[in-house]
Amino acid sequence: MRLILDKNVLDQAPEQLLRQAGYAYLMDRRTGQESYARRFGRGFYPRFHLYLEEQGGQVIFNLHLDQKQASYEGAHAHNAEYDGELVEEEMRRIKSYTKTDFRF
Repeated sequence: MRLILDKNVLDQAPEQLLRQAGYAYLMDRRTGQESYARRFGRGFYPRFHLYLEEQGGQVIFNLHLDQKQASYEGAHAHNAEYDGELVEEEMRRIKSYTKTDFRF
């Protein structure tokens, strides 16, 4: 699920907003791609996984729910949900850290 916001609705840098919302910074050692994750418990999965992108005056939050790790060696794909009630609820929670009133 994607959320696109104008930077002017943010009181802080998007990275700081995500830290405030409980997200930790991740760097994929294989690809060098940066992202953020918020775990449900002590284990690595399930977790909310978010990619952050800035384009011009906009910030793009791209969120999905990773259910589990890839189930066989050498696989990079995993079981993920890109929409649904949990993902929408989490996106609303993230959105609550901004200055705007937003509805899906």
